[in-house]
Amino acid sequence: MLRRLIEADALQSMILAGPPGTGKTTLAEVIAARTNAFVDRAHGATTGVKELREKIESAARRLGESSRRTLLFVDEIHRLARNQQDALLEGVEAGSVALFGATTENPTWAVAPALLSRSVVFRFEPLSETDVALVLQRAIVHPDGPCIAELTLDADACAHFARACDGDVRRALSGLETAAYAVRGEIAPRIDIALAKAALDGKLPVFNRDGDEHFDLASALIKSMRGSDPDAAVYWLARMLVSGEDPKFICRRLTIFASEDIGNADPRALTTAVATWHAVERVGMPEAQLILSQCVTFLAVAAKSNAAANAIWEAMSDARDGRTIAVPFIISDQTKKRATKSAPDGTALSADTPAYEYPHDRADGIGMQDYLGVERVYYRPTDRGLEAAIAEHLAKIRALRTAQRMPDQSSRP
Repeated sequence: MLRRLIEADALQSMILAGPPGTGKTTLAEVIAARTNAFVDRAHGATTGVKELREKIESAARRLGESSRRTLLFVDEIHRLARNQQDALLEGVEAGSVALFGATTENPTWAVAPALLSRSVVFRFEPLSETDVALVLQRAIVHPDGPCIAELTLDADACAHFARACDGDVRRALSGLETAAYAVRGEIAPRIDIALAKAALDGKLPVFNRDGDEHFDLASALIKSMRGSDPDAAVYWLARMLVSGEDPKFICRRLTIFASEDIGNADPRALTTAVATWHAVERVGMPEAQLILSQCVTFLAVAAKSNAAANAIWEAMSDARDGRTIAVPFIISDQTKKRATKSAPDGTALSADTPAYEYPHDRADGIGMQDYLGVERVYYRPTDRGLEAAIAEHLAKIRALRTAQRMPDQSSRP
């Protein structure tokens, strides 16, 4: 799809989201080279509201004078404040600007909803080791590449660059360039595994928020909590904090973990994680480490269940795979249908047409009607923690509904 849009020069606003070094900026440059539109650029870290508005006004004049649209590429769009992002909205809505925003953050969190709803989101994944190795092999022979003539790149050195960069091809190329400069002037320039390791180690800081350690430490924290080991979990938390990790990133991961791995086994987990997030934002470091430690140790020892997560994953799979289920008439919005005295399929309504029954009118407060229309079970509660009581109660509900469901609910009007 993206290739067709580029070849057709069919510009529309896009958000290019993905980790560093996955090709977002490169793609934008490719499009800029092929399009007939005027290309303008901005950076989320350095462009202010005034400059953005000037770019939007220039784009509007350009469209009116020459019927030429503007492609505005905004790198690191997530670094723009919401009022700055709002300044882009006028041009996007008017059609004078096709916005290309690149971000390493989740666009749902980082991009203003008004912009997001008017843009197509393309997600970039980290390159595989094979892909990175291929780029490196091309770079050493490309006339405009960073390398020198007759350079030899050993296979194990190439593999190390590809593996250590964790899908970030820019980082791999940067390491290759450093190594190439180190052997410049030699009779038979060659990059071996030792030089490859030195090139990367010499360029990387102790902790890189976009590199291996960032993801390794986050993974260690999550998996230690999932394994119910508070000692390991609090150690990995400390490592992240000492390394300079953003506490808000940790809070976000804790909140996701509370729902995904604890869920209804202990519903307090989610409220604890959300409260932790709010408290950390208000208190700040270094005292916020106390709040984070309390949350991490609580989540680690809490009863675990991923039943709620599995339920939505299965339901989402059905919804995405085209298993569309029509809304049963009894739970549809019947105001218009009753007024026209016809069901969605045109069938005339009668006195025998099933009506929605209000569960609170029953002594047990449990609805006996069919709310889905097909046999599906998504939520399978475990017998762990507080979810054990939920499982017992749900089993009674399902048994009661099976035994007492009204026979005429299987038919549709």
